[in-house]
Amino acid sequence: MGRRHIHYEAAFEDLLRASGWPHLTIDERRKAIFHGTRVKTFDFVVYPPQGPAWLVDVKGRKFPYQGRNGKRFWENWVTRDDLVALRQWGEVFGPKFQPVFIFMYWLVGSASRDPTTYTHAFRGEFYSCFSIPVADYAAHARPRSDKWQTLSMPTREFRRLANPINPLIREHSTPAAQLCGGVGPALQVT
Repeated sequence: MGRRHIHYEAAFEDLLRASGWPHLTIDERRKAIFHGTRVKTFDFVVYPPQGPAWLVDVKGRKFPYQGRNGKRFWENWVTRDDLVALRQWGEVFGPKFQPVFIFMYWLVGSASRDPTTYTHAFRGEFYSCFSIPVADYAAHARPRSDKWQTLSMPTREFRRLANPINPLIREHSTPAAQLCGGVGPALQVT
């Protein structure tokens, strides 16, 4: 059972269902223990049509984020625990699985500033979805806050390395999802 009350995760799961991509939602109430230490769980196992399966940790962010110093775009911070745990899961599952951060951006600003022309409509809101392998994220991450133990990537590097999910889903949706209309109504091009 996923945390469907978290709209970012629910929107990502809806996007997966619309695509017909096989996936498993992880029960986050249960904690795994490695060598006597609890490890944060990830959110989904996703089986894209090509390449390794993904071990997914969904990161929801507003686009743009309204902070004390004005609007910020491309927020991509994670905690050190997020990064360490997903790397550990990748080692446990092995080379046929790739740890991936999914950034679900809730589009709250002007459509002219949206991060991509591909959006996903869910419960009356719009989202843009980007994936980035944990190895790429870790290679470019910098400390953001020692107090909160967070990391982030420089915006330029994040934009270069993060991939929008929606074009992949349109290209590789299953015939059953296409026949059922799952891809059409759920994905909208703005």
